[in-house]
Amino acid sequence: MSVLKEIKNAYQRFVKVEPFLHIFIWCMVLAYPYIKYAGREGGYMMSFLHELNALFFKMTISYVLYFWYFPKKNKLKNMPLVLVFLILNIMLYEYFDIMFHEHKSGFLVHFLTNLLTYISFGVVFYTIYAIKTNYKKQVAFENLLKEKQQAELNALKAQVNPHFLFNTLNTIYANALRKDDNTPELLLKLSDSFRYVLDKSQNDLVAIKDEIQHIRDYIHLQQERLSEKVNVSFSSEIDHEKQEIAPLLLIGFIENAFKYTSILKGTGHNINIDIKLNNNNLYFTCENPYSDSDKTVLGLDETWKKSGVGMKSTQKRLQLLYPETHELIIKQEGQKFIVLLKIEL
Repeated sequence: MSVLKEIKNAYQRFVKVEPFLHIFIWCMVLAYPYIKYAGREGGYMMSFLHELNALFFKMTISYVLYFWYFPKKNKLKNMPLVLVFLILNIMLYEYFDIMFHEHKSGFLVHFLTNLLTYISFGVVFYTIYAIKTNYKKQVAFENLLKEKQQAELNALKAQVNPHFLFNTLNTIYANALRKDDNTPELLLKLSDSFRYVLDKSQNDLVAIKDEIQHIRDYIHLQQERLSEKVNVSFSSEIDHEKQEIAPLLLIGFIENAFKYTSILKGTGHNINIDIKLNNNNLYFTCENPYSDSDKTVLGLDETWKKSGVGMKSTQKRLQLLYPETHELIIKQEGQKFIVLLKIEL
């Protein structure tokens, strides 16, 4: 369960329980003197109307604070009004309370006693207000964070999609120049790729089988373009084809492998790509040859820095989409560049 969903659920539970909490508090206030004097001779001497009168004034000051004063941003500015209302409330209570019984102590004692009582209720209701407000702020913060992450993901997708399409168009163009008989098939695969990118990439998740088919089409297009330069070994072993994954998540690493390999001298360079899904755990491996010297000789240093958009975007998307459930290792061993990725889907 996401953090946002947990906080929303907690807030909704609190909102549902809060009215009962208020009812419980006032019932306990009303019943307290009767419980306190239960079992004593004569019981509680004051009438029920006396207690209702006291309850009314306690509720009045409590809810003025709860609904009007506590939500105010500038509490200090409104403090004089609160003090005026508090004094008026105490004086009115004293006036009506005399109707029920004669005060044995002076007005000042009663005034201070009631003041402390109302302050106590203010503290209780401020605690309730603070808990509720804290939940609301957390929900609002998590919503903003989610919106920010979604905006970042959309921006990252926008970086990945044109990058991929640019590469595939280059492939078609190269084959068209050679008047290759496979050009119609490549155009069909390009059409499928366009459809996938335009349709599926708008989804949060896609079936793993669709993502793998998209990868197969991309590899086929690149193999046609680099038929003499690369030998691609691709394997996939999926135990649940309907398992979902974020779209265009792996293609950036594969694009990167072809970019590295395409600038190497010679022919017959091996690219090994392996995808396994076992018990909702995805394992992805991509290996390709690598040579700093070839990159320097061809004068591609600056271009190379700009060409890693897909790979960098993929790393950022992994951090946003699977922050605690993925392990990514990118390393260079000798003349090999290796990407190892595990995701708990």
